[in-house]
Amino acid sequence: MRLRYTLAVAVLAGTVLLAQTATKSWTPPKTPWGDPDLQGVWPGTALLGVPMERPQQFGTRAYLTEQEYTDKEAFAKKQTEIDTAQYVSKEPLVGRGGTFVKCSDDPERCANGVRIGPPNYWDERGTPNRRTSLIMDPPDGRIPPLTPEAQKLAAERAAARRARPCSRTSAGCHDSWEDESLWDRCITRGTVGSIVPNTYNQGNQIVQAPGYVVLRNEMIHESRIIPVDGRPHLPPGIRTWMGDPRGHWEGNTLVVETTNFLDKTLIGQTQATENLRLVERFTRTSPDTLEYQVTVDDPKTWTKPWTIALPLKSEPGYVLYEYACHEGNYYMYNALSGARADEKAAAAKAVKN
Repeated sequence: MRLRYTLAVAVLAGTVLLAQTATKSWTPPKTPWGDPDLQGVWPGTALLGVPMERPQQFGTRAYLTEQEYTDKEAFAKKQTEIDTAQYVSKEPLVGRGGTFVKCSDDPERCANGVRIGPPNYWDERGTPNRRTSLIMDPPDGRIPPLTPEAQKLAAERAAARRARPCSRTSAGCHDSWEDESLWDRCITRGTVGSIVPNTYNQGNQIVQAPGYVVLRNEMIHESRIIPVDGRPHLPPGIRTWMGDPRGHWEGNTLVVETTNFLDKTLIGQTQATENLRLVERFTRTSPDTLEYQVTVDDPKTWTKPWTIALPLKSEPGYVLYEYACHEGNYYMYNALSGARADEKAAAAKAVKN
């Protein structure tokens, strides 16, 4: 069943790509050694603002109506005005869920005109897009339900978090570095999170050599070295956060299967298992467009596979700057030291009382 599903998705994707290329005659370039040439810088900035999972009100509708798109354009215009304002507002507005929230309306995250998180001009915005989600399969654009086993594990982890007194505070738990996310710890955003548009640092660069494709992500400066020479995967005992990729060519499409993930790998907000398998497809459909899709398959976590698909646009002038995360990670020190200061103050208050 799972094999038939994967084949059906692949056939559907291939049909869409053929339809796109049929409208315009274009011959994909080749490298000097004969492989399809995917080299270049392919940032995902244009798709920023499109949610990975489709809001339920859209159902199976993959694209916005004209009125919805007009509203989205108006929202983007207002956001640009905020980002480019000459002076910082004492009542900063934050875009959230298609509307704007004032500082005074969000006291948990904003006080005296200062909000938690980066300033507005830090985030990249993308351009208004008609897509309602990055997930294109299942047809409702939603992540499939968790398996009973995964639901049980998720409930146990949630119960363990709730049992800790710190979880009931607005700041959450900061007892050790392990309470912080992998991103906050400058470790990784994962294979999917490093390429799917999110907030900032959307650069993706592809470099090729005989027998290899290298995919460089700007976020956390990941570099995935993908053999395309037919070698097998590493033994199952060797596991990493980004997994073990192996690629092959199907016509002009690079197909990459990645396995051997650590069992704490996150896809979105869900912790996958050691059975996680990703199948990515990279197809150059025009001089400036690289179609990307990834199918997420973990039979211990989700009831069926699901697929993200998006176009990546070439930007030859885009520069991937070093993501010096550890060197500038004041958050980790401040979060942990701040939590210790709160504990000290609470202990002193208890003694006084």
